[in-house]
Amino acid sequence: MGKPVGSAAQRPVSLQEIAQTRNVDASDPKFWELRLYVAGQSPRSITAFANLKKLCEEHLGGRYTIEVVDLLQHPQLAAGDQIVAIPTLVRNLPQPLRKIVGDLRDKERALIGLQLRPGSSAAVPR
Repeated sequence: MGKPVGSAAQRPVSLQEIAQTRNVDASDPKFWELRLYVAGQSPRSITAFANLKKLCEEHLGGRYTIEVVDLLQHPQLAAGDQIVAIPTLVRNLPQPLRKIVGDLRDKERALIGLQLRPGSSAAVPR
């Protein structure tokens, strides 16, 4: 799946590279591209990654990639997605772009924010 928090290479891995390594069809309309901005291996960063991974496995059934961007190693990348707080999750696909700030421990809030809640217009059928 994505790179574990704190093990980022010198450059972030692109979403396409992650999709290719997982044999995922990134052109699938049910495919999700997620980017999680963190600050090293802080407890909130680790919690956010674990919570995100669990949500994705429960609700997206393998049709996703997670790119972890460690802003301690790559602070310049915060400007691209206008990141002002961490951890922040950015959903690039499906459109529209969505952002959630926090460690995603409130599952209901995270599901609503990602539009994954049953009955939501963007909910993905299981």
